Parts: sequence; structure tokens; C-alpha cells
Amino acid sequence: MAAQRKAAHRKPRQGLFTAPAVRTAASLALAGAATATAFEGAAQAEPQLTPVEVKAAVDRLYHEAEVATEKYNGAKEKAAATEKSLGALSDEAARRTERLNAARNALGSFATAQYRSGGIDPAVQLALSSDPDAFLERASYQDRVGDRQAGAVNGVRRQIGEIAQLRARAEDQLEALTARRAELREQKDTVRTKLAAAQKLLATLSDDQRAAYEGAGDGAHGGSVRTPRGATPAPNARAAQAVAFAYGAIGKPYVWGATGPDSFDCSGLTQAAWRAAGVSLPRTTYSQIDTGTRVSRSELAPGDLVFFYSGISHVGMYIGGGQMIHAPRPGAPVRVASINDMPFSGATRVA
Repeated sequence: MAAQRKAAHRKPRQGLFTAPAVRTAASLALAGAATATAFEGAAQAEPQLTPVEVKAAVDRLYHEAEVATEKYNGAKEKAAATEKSLGALSDEAARRTERLNAARNALGSFATAQYRSGGIDPAVQLALSSDPDAFLERASYQDRVGDRQAGAVNGVRRQIGEIAQLRARAEDQLEALTARRAELREQKDTVRTKLAAAQKLLATLSDDQRAAYEGAGDGAHGGSVRTPRGATPAPNARAAQAVAFAYGAIGKPYVWGATGPDSFDCSGLTQAAWRAAGVSLPRTTYSQIDTGTRVSRSELAPGDLVFFYSGISHVGMYIGGGQMIHAPRPGAPVRVASINDMPFSGATRVA
């Protein structure tokens, strides 16, 4: 390690934010972070990282946490939909069971009536009847009752089959819900692990270094430069409402999984902003990009959603002048940033 440090001092120092320096530092820092995690609690000295290495590793961890956050949001949305579907199936099964019980009661009444009639042969009943015409009329009625009884039996059989199908569907939905809850726990654990590792690395910085990192624009999450409102007019009233909401959220904290009103994650902010304008967006970045109409970077207008990274793991709201409002990461509140600060992957116009 000492030899590496000496070699580093003999080479010209690269700028803090240059791409080669960040890539090299990220690799070194991640290796160091992995070593520290593997031997946490053991009597082994942890490698000392330079501020640039810490920054690169923290950026990487925050990005990985954001990817896991969007997966968590998606799993949560699916779990909620599955729970709703399961509830609807349960309600329908209960209603059909009530109807089945009523049909069974009707069959019981038919059976009781037959028992009371003694099952006498119709020809004997006709011979003993003092009023053959009246008997024939009653016999005709009983035939109709028999038809009704057969229909009731078939109805019960059908209802039993339908209830069995409902229960099978409910079992499938319950199995899916169990899997989605397991995915929720997995993604939640991933987010917490990444954030804890990032906080551990940040704790190695001095107060001034950490404050500079939290407040500075950087290659992953952008800064806090503000653009005067109204510099670029929104294309319509709904977009203007969404943009106004985003401006009103500036300064509120980033909290993973949050959709407001007091805190947000990236897709939670854009969803809440457009909800304020009367438009319902899906929960995740990779779903939001498929909403509305795709637009090119040169066509961007205020209110458009802008997406970043190859996995569509981050989103912001374009406000004009090459800038957006977004919820960057833990420790960095909702702010204005340049859309050039992250690898641009696409944009969509919601309304």
C-alpha cells in the first residue's frame, strides 16, 4: 500500500472530477469497501481512501441504492395491486357462497316436500282422487317443479365449480403476493445495505469535505443552481401545474420509497408533481418512461420527464434552459440541476 502511495505521489495528480480519475478511484474504492465489509469487526486495519476515492465509491453506492429503490417501488406497486385483486376475489367468493347456500336451502325444501308426499305413484293418486281433473292439474305442476328442481341441482353444481375456480385463482394470487413481498424485503435490504456502506465511507471525510460533497454538483447527481421561474413557459396548463409543484418541493429531503408531501425519491417526486396536475403516473422510472409521448432531447419543454442511465434508474422534471428539478439522493434535497450531469437515456411528454 505504501508503495502504491509513493507511486501516486510521483505521478501528476488528476482533477477531482475528471472521468478517468473517477473511474479508477471508483474501482479502488469499491474494492476497499468490499474488503472493509468482509472483515468488519475483525482485527484488521481498513484501507485509507482518499477523498476522491470515497466520493467515487459513494456515488456508485448511491446509484446502486437508487436502482434497488426503483425495483422496490415496482414490487410495492405490484404487491398492492395483487392485494387488491386478492381482496376482490375473496369478496366475490363470499357472495357466490351466499348464493350457493341459498340454492342448497331451496333443494332442501324440494326434498322435504317429496318426503311429505310419501312418494305415491301418480297412477294410484289419480285412481284415488275424487277430482281427476284437479289431480291432473296438480301433476302438471309437479312436473314443472321437477324441472325446476333439476335446474336447481345443475345450478348448485355450476356454482360449486365457479367457487372452486375462484379459490384456485385466489391461491395463485396469494402465491404471487408472497413472492412480491419477498422481493420487497430483498430490495429493501439491498437499499439499506448500500446506504449504510455509503454513510460509512462518508464518515471518513472531514466535515468540510463532506459538506462540499453534499452540496456540490457532481458527475452523478447535479448541484443546486436555481433558474428563475418562467424563463421557459410550459406548453400547457397541466405541465405548468406540474412544474409549479416541483418548484414547491425544492429543499425537501430525499427519502427512498417516498412520494410526498414532505419527502420524495426521484420517481415519487415526478409522480406527485403530475398528480397535482390531475395526471396519474405509474410509480417507477422504468414505467414512467413509457407514459405519454417520447420526445427528443432537442424537443424538451417544461414538464417533460427526463430519464438517466441505461437501466432508466433516475428521473427528473425538465424546467427549461437545460435544467431539471429532481430528488438526487440521500443527503441531497430536491434541487435544480443540469440534465448534462448524468448519462441521458430519454424523455417523455406526459400531457
